[in-house]
Amino acid sequence: MKIEDVMNKDVITCAPGDSLSHLANLFKENHISGLPVVDKGKVVGLVSETDLLKLFKMPEYSNELWLPSPFEIIEIPIRNLVQIEETKKNLENLKLRPVKDIMTKDVHAISPQDDLEDASSIMVKYKINRLPVIDNGKLVGIVARSDILRGLSGAMT
Repeated sequence: MKIEDVMNKDVITCAPGDSLSHLANLFKENHISGLPVVDKGKVVGLVSETDLLKLFKMPEYSNELWLPSPFEIIEIPIRNLVQIEETKKNLENLKLRPVKDIMTKDVHAISPQDDLEDASSIMVKYKINRLPVIDNGKLVGIVARSDILRGLSGAMT
């Protein structure tokens, strides 16, 4: 079975300069977890929910027992208020950052005439969930793992 038999031809894309806020809305409104980043008709990257989530990685805390001094008991609530305000400010700044800051630039793609097995091999080898489908340098579709599974299960029955 060929990629063109299972690919999604209605590809939702974004531009490298689009804000992360816009990207998050695209994911939410279209119930998708990743999409190609296109600039002047050319795929220049891929971006996923995982790329967005990496921005919210919290520092790891020690498991060591810590007993605060009397002065720290007063200082801790004040320090926490300052951290909350800093976090709010950082979140506002994140919403404005461009997609190009977090997108994966090393894009693996596939042709509509390639076999499902080719796409499956690429996805497994590079641990990726979707491939843009490119024909003559133009984005013509996208294929996700679920599309390949659907195609392979149809071929097995």
